[in-house]
Amino acid sequence: MIVFGWAVFLASRSLGQGLLLTLEEHIAHFLGTGGAATTMGNSCICRDDSGTDDGVDTQQQQAENSAVPTADTRSQPRDPVRPPRRGRGPHEPRRKKQNVDGLVLDTLAVIRTLVDNDQEPPYSMITLHEMAETDEGWLDVVQSLIRVIPLEDPLGPAVITLLLDECPLPTKDALQKLTEILNLNGEVACQDSSHPAKHRNTSAVLGCLAEKLAGPASIGLLSPGILEYLLQCLKLQSHPTVMLFALIALEKFAQTSENKLTISESSISDRLVTLESWANDPDYLKRQVGFCAQWSLDNLFLKEGRQLTYEKVNLSSIRAMLNSNDVSEYLKISPHGLEARCDASSFESVRCTFCVDAGVWYYEVTVVTSGVMQIGWATRDSKFLNHEGYGIGDDEYSCAYDGCRQLIWYNARSKPHIHPCWKEGDTVGFLLDLNEKQMIFFLNGNQLPPEKQVFSSTVSGFFAAASFMSYQQCEFNFGAKPFKYPPSMKFSTFNDYAFLTAEEKIILPRHRRLALLKQVSIRENCCSLCCDEVADTQLKPCGHSDLCMDCALQLETCPLCRKEIVSRIRQISHIS
Repeated sequence: MIVFGWAVFLASRSLGQGLLLTLEEHIAHFLGTGGAATTMGNSCICRDDSGTDDGVDTQQQQAENSAVPTADTRSQPRDPVRPPRRGRGPHEPRRKKQNVDGLVLDTLAVIRTLVDNDQEPPYSMITLHEMAETDEGWLDVVQSLIRVIPLEDPLGPAVITLLLDECPLPTKDALQKLTEILNLNGEVACQDSSHPAKHRNTSAVLGCLAEKLAGPASIGLLSPGILEYLLQCLKLQSHPTVMLFALIALEKFAQTSENKLTISESSISDRLVTLESWANDPDYLKRQVGFCAQWSLDNLFLKEGRQLTYEKVNLSSIRAMLNSNDVSEYLKISPHGLEARCDASSFESVRCTFCVDAGVWYYEVTVVTSGVMQIGWATRDSKFLNHEGYGIGDDEYSCAYDGCRQLIWYNARSKPHIHPCWKEGDTVGFLLDLNEKQMIFFLNGNQLPPEKQVFSSTVSGFFAAASFMSYQQCEFNFGAKPFKYPPSMKFSTFNDYAFLTAEEKIILPRHRRLALLKQVSIRENCCSLCCDEVADTQLKPCGHSDLCMDCALQLETCPLCRKEIVSRIRQISHIS
């Protein structure tokens, strides 16, 4: 189970009990309750910014001038019976004057060790969130993240996102003060080029704020100086990691339509055309830049006269791929359907297009980034909740390999394995033996002992599947090309037995998919979630009946009233 989710820390001291429960819940996600989308939906349909507010309190500020954040309703406690964490004890006074740099580095150091749901939240993280409750403290935390997160740590940018994403929303005064402190422009982007960590971290912070804020606040943050800074960071003389996070920041700013227009008018597409040639570069850092540049050209910053990648990619040899209709909402999938990347602050998941029920099967994954991913096998019964941190290995119907934290995940519990930490370019093998009811994981050909726990819950209907923490990427091989480390036993490949029509292979860019969705006519009695099947199922005890049985089985609470679902009753008379 993977990592994501730490709930919003409430600024009010009177809500201390809620704070502790939220902390417990979110740390449990990082401990391994990782996940993906609420219901598996269409790929790469980013959030619509229409009608959004900037999220910043515009009422008269209190004396300390701190905004009161809105409680994050996305995350629900995984175990409502469990008592809240204690947080600070009476012998642990609030540490306002604590060295912020030390707290940030302590959090970064301990974060990869959080693998047990019963562990206490790191004291350093509690203190950082308390500090961020005031404008002064929030500014101290942001500046420290920029200053001390090292370039070489694969979890560095993700920790920046995790810490900032659930901090109280900054006030307008705090945002204004931050822009004055940073004083960004094109000239600043050229300074300290031999120390790229500062620019990488600055871009990561800007991207996180652009994603966290919306509407006017995001528009106000993208000043001419900041836009000039990010565009300058895209020049070829910049370090590739600086280019990568500058591009991701621009993508997130473009989630607001006015920002998207402003960025597009800067001729960014001309720069991206050069960078997309890196999509297949043997340097894995440049490969990430190329992947994101190509995705942006296809989905956000369209260039007149440029052919979209899906229109020219050769898919003739591919018969199994990642399923763009069975993926959480913010995962990026390449046009050939074999490479995926997450740049969102949520934990995104995807399954492949081919399901197996018998025999011995094998596929491989090339690690492009060495951070937290949970990759393995899942059935259709697996429930992926991206904003709550549930992913592959977080229920009884899936099992996953985590090469960053050196863990095997099953049913939201982890156990260590003996493989070293994976690194860029490593090959991970996944063998499913349904005859012997076992799964075997390989790293560069070295196998682990078989895993058999999942077969106590299910014995068929398995898909290759993966979940991704922020800024993680990998490439799948389902047999369309030779395997690097094929196992010694006889096995089958998805590509040998699967079949996809030409239309099923197409992964449409966001704007093309949205255009098609607008043309779809919805039946009056269709399911309110999938808009495809007939709404023939009633939920008990609440009585709501706007769902089909397939969607109802994926839910634990009613999407309308949030009451727990005890039973689901098919109403035969509703079937037309």
